[in-house]
Amino acid sequence: MKNFGKRIWHLILLSFLLCALFLPQAGCVSFPPATEDVLNLWDTGPITLDPAISSEMSSHSYVMQIFSGLVRLDDELEVVPDIAEGWEKSEDGKTFTFHLHQGVKFHDGKEVKASDFKYSWERACDPETGSQTAATYLGDIVGVNDKLAGEAEEISGVKVVDDYTLQVTIDAPKAYFLCKLTYPTAFVVERANVESGSDWWRHPIGTGPFELKEWSPGQLLILERNELYYGQLARVKQVTFHILAGNPMSMYEDGEIDVMPVGTDYIDLVEDEASPFYQELAVTPELSLYYIGFNTEAPPFDDVNVRRAFCYAVDKERIIKSIFRDMVNKADGILPPGMPGYNENLTGLEYNVTKADECIAASEYGNVSNLPPITITIGGYGGGVPDYLGAIIQEWRQNLGVEVQVRQLESEKFVYHLSEEKDEMFMLGWVADYPDPHNFLDNLFHTGSENNIFDYHNPELDALLDQAGIEQNSEARLMMYQQAEQQIVDEAPCLPLWFGKNYILV
Repeated sequence: MKNFGKRIWHLILLSFLLCALFLPQAGCVSFPPATEDVLNLWDTGPITLDPAISSEMSSHSYVMQIFSGLVRLDDELEVVPDIAEGWEKSEDGKTFTFHLHQGVKFHDGKEVKASDFKYSWERACDPETGSQTAATYLGDIVGVNDKLAGEAEEISGVKVVDDYTLQVTIDAPKAYFLCKLTYPTAFVVERANVESGSDWWRHPIGTGPFELKEWSPGQLLILERNELYYGQLARVKQVTFHILAGNPMSMYEDGEIDVMPVGTDYIDLVEDEASPFYQELAVTPELSLYYIGFNTEAPPFDDVNVRRAFCYAVDKERIIKSIFRDMVNKADGILPPGMPGYNENLTGLEYNVTKADECIAASEYGNVSNLPPITITIGGYGGGVPDYLGAIIQEWRQNLGVEVQVRQLESEKFVYHLSEEKDEMFMLGWVADYPDPHNFLDNLFHTGSENNIFDYHNPELDALLDQAGIEQNSEARLMMYQQAEQQIVDEAPCLPLWFGKNYILV
């Protein structure tokens, strides 16, 4: 899913909620047991609470507590039953029959039936809903594309067998299909709630472990434990999010919040073994990538040599050391460490000013003086340019002799309208939705993908990704994805910058 912040605080927040609010799980940070009824957290707040619309971490952190789906990812990132108690797959790998737990209830007490899932998915795929994620996460289901195009009233590949049985047919056997159903787009919503008005999501009724008690945008959001939850009840009765309430470090020191993300301003303090915070620091890796994307359909980045030149001209190691204080890891490719298919032997476009100059000379422009004006689009508020982006722009100025302007969009507009609003470049991040290389390589770079904001088109790559998507041999499949990743790096539709790590105080 998309992310545009300096740190992936919402990924930290979501991980904390999943680990700390329920029974301890392997693979989670070891959190102290909750001793109070209320957990206090600092946050920036959600943009939306509609599972069909949410496509970024700031909203997902809440959506995934309020709603749920047929399946989920466990602490080992394996797909396990959730509202579905189990399923069967046909011999050809294209039809899944899900059996729902009986007695699962929405927050208002209404029982969840198979027809609720059919309604929820068809609503997500209705053109009037305006989902930017339905094609990506439900598009393998037969009939979804017709529904998205407004050419069908229902999804032909989704059939309600009875109240507790749902049959789903996909267009080809795909190893990652069940993983996609763990994404919020596939979560169940209550029809009466949705049809109560256009702002229904401000008062959502879901099936998740928490329900919304109070929401004052920009001030406070309170989640209350769902006592009707079909799974393990949360260990705290209430989670209070203090929205943009002040300095998180000061609030943490004063005991006003229980968790705090650590940035470069405080890293020396919290890593000092003599500091009282040292024992409270948790550092965990994350499956994420930050990058600068190029608009490959418009000058000058429709020229692959210009794209390569801008990649060669950035000394990522220097920026990571001087600005991030080594709190992130340099990215040469697309797939982060820990992701299946991660390739240690991938050949990246390493910092090399000589090669950058050679690429400019080999481009249709011949010289940087012939390049058109270049602007990079970023998200945020207040017009400030992040230090790391300022350093990158300085590298382009110093190493290429190119001036790059910055245009900032408000966060919501940036996240949901970047495809139409982007300039020649844009700054973005991607957080894994499921542990499969398809989630990065196909979702971001396949022609026509909802998240291919680069407008990148490579028929050879498309064919390779399509082949990998249906390959049933795991080893052969991962080799195909490694080959695809190398093609992407060579073609440079983006400049991979760094892979993230989480630093939090608990």
